[in-house]
Amino acid sequence: MNAATEADVRARSRRATAEAPAAAAPVPKSGAGKLINIDNGGTLTDFCVIDGSRVYRTKSVTTPYDLSKCFFDGLRKASVAIYGKEDLLGLLLSTDHIRYSTTQGTNALVERKGQRLGLLLGGIEPAALQADAQQKDVFAGLVGARVTVLDTSADDATLEVAATQAINRLSSEGANRIVIGFGGAQRDEGENRLKRILLKKFPPHLLGAIPLLYSHEVVQDEDDSRRIWTAIFNAFLHPAMERFLYNAEHRLREYKTRNPLLIFRNDGASARISRTAAVKTYSSGPRGGAEGARALAAHYGFKRLLGMDIGGTTTDISLVEGGNVTTERRGHIEGVVTSLPLCKVVSAGVGGSSIVSVVDGRIKVGPESVGGAPGPACFGLGGTLATITDAFLVLGLLDPASFFGGELKIDVERARAAIAENVGKPLKLSVEAAAEAMEQAWVAKVADSLKSYTNITPDTTLAAFGGGGPFIACKVAEATGISQVIIPGLAAVFSAFGIGFSDIAHEYEAPLAKADAASLKAAKDLLLERARRGMFAEGFELGDCRVETSLLAGEQVLALDGDTLPKVPAAARLTLVLKATRVISRASLSGRFGGKGKAATAAGKRSVTSGGKAAELPLYRVEEQAGGAQAQGPCVLEEAFFTSRIDAGWRFEINESGDILLSRA
Repeated sequence: MNAATEADVRARSRRATAEAPAAAAPVPKSGAGKLINIDNGGTLTDFCVIDGSRVYRTKSVTTPYDLSKCFFDGLRKASVAIYGKEDLLGLLLSTDHIRYSTTQGTNALVERKGQRLGLLLGGIEPAALQADAQQKDVFAGLVGARVTVLDTSADDATLEVAATQAINRLSSEGANRIVIGFGGAQRDEGENRLKRILLKKFPPHLLGAIPLLYSHEVVQDEDDSRRIWTAIFNAFLHPAMERFLYNAEHRLREYKTRNPLLIFRNDGASARISRTAAVKTYSSGPRGGAEGARALAAHYGFKRLLGMDIGGTTTDISLVEGGNVTTERRGHIEGVVTSLPLCKVVSAGVGGSSIVSVVDGRIKVGPESVGGAPGPACFGLGGTLATITDAFLVLGLLDPASFFGGELKIDVERARAAIAENVGKPLKLSVEAAAEAMEQAWVAKVADSLKSYTNITPDTTLAAFGGGGPFIACKVAEATGISQVIIPGLAAVFSAFGIGFSDIAHEYEAPLAKADAASLKAAKDLLLERARRGMFAEGFELGDCRVETSLLAGEQVLALDGDTLPKVPAAARLTLVLKATRVISRASLSGRFGGKGKAATAAGKRSVTSGGKAAELPLYRVEEQAGGAQAQGPCVLEEAFFTSRIDAGWRFEINESGDILLSRA
């Protein structure tokens, strides 16, 4: 272990403990084992290992050509941090649960890199799926002209001929997966009827058989457009994710892991691969950060916590208010409403690896990114474009000797050359002046994104995390009108840490035939049986799970008291929702602010340029501070995986858990 990693482990050993949260459902007896949380991002993949009272973390460069490489590279690095030598087998055999989240689905949709889909409709026209400009744009990117409408009133023989011809035509037009969606009152029956017919014509066991995917098997929703769109997104995301995840799980089984790999979802819960729809992983990484923020808000009593998770490619923004993560009952993917409840996360195209250029005489930040390969110019991996990471290196905020825990060497001369060529020369600025102009533009874009997401109120606290979140959090807060910032002690891997608060859960829906108690009971019995089968597939009896029910009247959520039907709006469409949760081991938080303070101990000074002037600023290393350590800005605060410039007029306090509170002095 290098010195930075050793210090990090000592500091983080105060950070959190694995616990079995109080709940109605019992916790597995194996709760004494380690918990591994992995957040796969577009640039870096983060690893957080909780071992009793100690927390270890590391990062690996994401390898998009083979995600299993960065997956197991990171696990090996984590084993070195824990044991002092590589012992992947020992790590996995001593682990209870591995939770995994990924942004690969999000990135694939943004870049439109995925399956070529065909669409077979019945009882609904393509125009119903293209009601606005956003739907039209996404439809054109995922489906295009590969769509056919069947006559559902035809007899079986006629329908068989028409469907077979349609599938052959869609396949010849390039479709390699076909989504089948029927509308109207007979939607489920219609899709099942066609399934029986096509099973004879396109048996799935044959080589080259084109996958046929039925919307009602993905989600139950009486809104035809939402349901079919959800199925389209799922079909687009499924294949690539399936290949990697099953490959990773098979390799884990070779090490005799105790439990299956758990996939963290956008709804804040986890499940094994075979029980997870690909569409539910959309934006799951940012949801991990939001879950961590919710735990922070509850622990420290923040009424309104605005999450700012800055990675290499994006800034993911979320909000915890009144103890709850802001969610949409019918969440949006790429601006299109779906059937799923999704965390309201906005991903702004600005991050540590965002390309900074000059367009028409003005600085442009993102949304294009150099990612982890080739990465910022200073990485020395062949990149020649300027990024904010290059700017922070040129301005002195970053130290080549300590960046990324000392594991990644960065080159200031390459950074200077990239900035000079791409920003300085077009604007006729020196390299330092160009770097400061880049910083101003970067701050403005982040701040504008935060303000467009929500109204900033006096009780809003900013949570700055991700590898880039703490960089210049004070400047972002000032530009946003926020006077208090919290930097979690595990900021650099906070989304990975946050997914460790998830349990294994599934949610089920069923419409009520009538607005009466008998229909409510019938729907509940149906969902209980589905939940019983679903949780059994996860390895649990339903009696060992927490079961919650609610009623949807249209889109209004109503509480239920047993089998009594509450008063509902007249003519409202009623849907029963049942959620089954198996509580498993997870992390807890400790530490408080506002106790007896002590002066922080400086490790030296760092020459940092700001406002056109270079100054020698005190340098404080987080790992070396005792609980209650405080200091005034301007100064530099640094730990193994993040650096933060504390500006004049701000002060910081580090508590015994390593969390950092920034406030206006």
